[in-house]
Order: sequence, then structure tokens, then C-alpha cells
Amino acid sequence: MNKEQKFTEGKIFSPLIKFALPVLLALFLQAMYGAVDLLIVGQFGGDAADVFVSAVSTGSQIMMTLTVVITGLAMGLTVYVGEKIGAGRREEAGEIIGSGITLFGIISLVLTVVMVLVSSSLTKIMHAPAEAFDNTVWYVAICSAGTIFIVAYNLVGSIFRGIGDSKIPLLTVAIACVLNILGDLFLVAWLGLGSTGAAIATVFAQAMSVVLSMLIIRKRKLPFEFSLKYLRPNARRIKSILRLGTPIALQDLLVSISFLVILAIVNNLGLTESAGVGVAEKVCAFIMLIPSAFMQAMSAFVAQNIGASKHDRARKALWYGIASSLAVGIVVGYFSFFHGDILAGIFAKDVSIIAPAAEYLKAYAIDCILTAFLFCFMGYFNGCGNTTFVMIQGIIGGICVRLPVSWAMSKAVPVSLFRIGLATPISSTVQILLCVGFFTAVQWIERRNRINKNQVS
Repeated sequence: MNKEQKFTEGKIFSPLIKFALPVLLALFLQAMYGAVDLLIVGQFGGDAADVFVSAVSTGSQIMMTLTVVITGLAMGLTVYVGEKIGAGRREEAGEIIGSGITLFGIISLVLTVVMVLVSSSLTKIMHAPAEAFDNTVWYVAICSAGTIFIVAYNLVGSIFRGIGDSKIPLLTVAIACVLNILGDLFLVAWLGLGSTGAAIATVFAQAMSVVLSMLIIRKRKLPFEFSLKYLRPNARRIKSILRLGTPIALQDLLVSISFLVILAIVNNLGLTESAGVGVAEKVCAFIMLIPSAFMQAMSAFVAQNIGASKHDRARKALWYGIASSLAVGIVVGYFSFFHGDILAGIFAKDVSIIAPAAEYLKAYAIDCILTAFLFCFMGYFNGCGNTTFVMIQGIIGGICVRLPVSWAMSKAVPVSLFRIGLATPISSTVQILLCVGFFTAVQWIERRNRINKNQVS
């Protein structure tokens, strides 16, 4: 049975929400997947809990940077496949996906070798506290050994979102999440292996998730022809995937680097501050789930409608997405600002860690409202193929705004994690203004072109 959503006809809001919900649940499980390492080492790390929490928080941020690059590149495949599905040219999808699998296979092998070799250097760059340095290196090195599996399950998700199926990506992440929790409980809580055990559980969960997901996918009927003959590099297809995905990946990389720099700044403040912000970042992963889900859903929805030349329908989806995301963002932002200590307490028992985490979360509470606009705009522009603009606004916000502001705030006396965290909503504000300006300019150009065309005819 064909499971893909048809986005180019009928209602807009309900299909968008129906598609976004499995994406949201998948992102929730993805966040759980990363957060469970921190939660379990924080709860069962004993006297060395702060060391393990610092190691996992720094190490997972490094690995998250790698993941967002892969996800960004894979978004190029999502948009490319979505455009072909929307245009009714499904016979090309198999060839595109085959070239994509070949491309990402090569990328995964290169990244695995590089990441394992530079794990110690990356830990130094992050200014990991001396007490947690060795644990951080081991966490990064072990997780890096499983890069091929990180690539594989992100690739599966990008392909199926492109054809309008958000349930397979959910299944893939669900399997990984459950296995990671079981692995952490056994290796960390039972055997007492700390951050090293958390890393081993992560790699095992990724590997088994890919294997089990492939077995399930083999039994599903795809909406296009696909066979082993497509598993070969097609230069034209790969070029198109990279043209769409590279700007997104570069933007995500630079944004992630900006957050790594902020974490490095905080690491210099001490072990407690490092652990506190690490906990806050895990909470933030959940806070940003709604806008992130709409961004991914928007990209697939808009790509299909752009492929079908239904631009008005794509724009309506943008406004529906912003309204829905904003409604939830206001509630989540309120809770994060006034009750951040409760959220931080989920991942840590030590009051000395919870207090700085709650302070940092106050700044992110503001961003809950702003990202409702920003992430939906980004998803819309990605779906339209304007990935270069998405990259440019991300660079301006992440590198030109967030980094200088966070550095300046870190020099203010007394040091305040809230003020350092304000760099994020400030950068989001700048990026929203850029998105609104670009959107307005594009609409104006389109109207002028229509007027000129009507005058000529």
C-alpha cells in the first residue's frame, strides 16, 4: 500500500499537521535519544556525576554538529525528491535516491576516519574541563566510530520525508531511542561505565536501528521503481543534491559551531557551569521540537507544491505553520522562563547544576516565540529551493551576531549565564528580519513578472 502523503491537492492545514506530528514525535525521540545519555549518567554517575555530565554534554554537542551537517546535506535529497514527486515525475526518484545513497556512503566513510582521529583535538578546542577531558575524548571517539549509522538513519528519514511519508523516519528513531535507553541502563546504571558506557550504547543503538529499519522497509511498496541498478553515482543527480543540501549543511554547521563556541566560553567558567549549560542545552533540544518539526514538514510540503507550480498553496502552508508553532511556543516559553529549574531537575539532582541551567533557560524561553517564525520561514525557503539564502541568513545570525554578543556578555561582570544566553534570541530576531525582507522582495518580483507577462500578452 502506498503510504506517502499527497500535498498538492485538497486541504492544507490538516495534511500539514498530520505530516508534522510523526516528524515531531521522531524529533522528540531523537532528543530523548541524546538526552537519555545525560540523564542516566547524571542520575547514576555517583560521586563522578558532574564529570560524566560535563563529558557527555560537551561530547554530544560535538557529535550534534556532525549530525546537523549530515541532516543539512540530506535535506537536499528531501527537497529534490519532493520536487519530482510533486511534478509527477516519479520515475526519476529511484535514480536520485540511488545516487544519494552512493554519495552519503562515501561521506560516512570519510567522516568516520576523520572524526576518530581528531577526537582529542576537538576536545581541546572545546576547552573541556581538565577533570572531564579524558572522558570527553573517549565519548567523542566511540560515537564517531558509529558515524556510518548516523548517516544511514538520517538518510532514510530524508528519503521518506521527500515522498511524503513521515512514519518510517519515526520508526527508525523510535528503535534507536529504545535500544539506547536499554543500553544506557545496562552499561551505565548496572555496570557503572559512566560516559564511556553511554557512548557504547549510542553506537549499538544506531547500528541496530539501521539494520531493523532496513528489514521493515524491504516489505513496503515504494511509490516509484527502485532496484540495485540505481546504486551508482550519477554526476548530474549528485550535483543537484549538493546544490540544494550544501548551503543548508553549511548554515547548520556554522550555527552549531556558534553554539559550540558558546559552550567553550562557558567551559572556561568552571565544571559546574559547564555541566549546568550542558543540561540546559538538552532541555532546549525539547523546547525547540515544535518549530523544528514544522521546519522539516514545511520543507517537504512546500517542495511538492513548488514542483506542482502551486506557489499560493505553499505560501498558505507557511502561515498555517507559523500560527500553529507560535501557539505552542508561547506556552513552552512561559514554562521555560518561570519553571526552568523543574525542567533542569529532570536531568540532574545536584542543585549546583540545576541553578545555572535554569538561569540559562530564561534566555531560551524568549527564543521559543521567535523560532516559531524563523524555523517556518527556513523550512519554506528550503522547500522553494532558496537554500543559499537560508545559508546566508544563518551565517549572519550565527557568526556575525550570536558569537560577538555571547563573547561580549561573557566579559560583563558579574558573569551571567542569562545574558550569555541572550545571544540566541538576539540572533533569531536579526534572522527573522532578513527572512521577512527576502520573502517580501521575492513576492514583489513575482508580482512584477506577472504584470509584465499580462501586458505582453
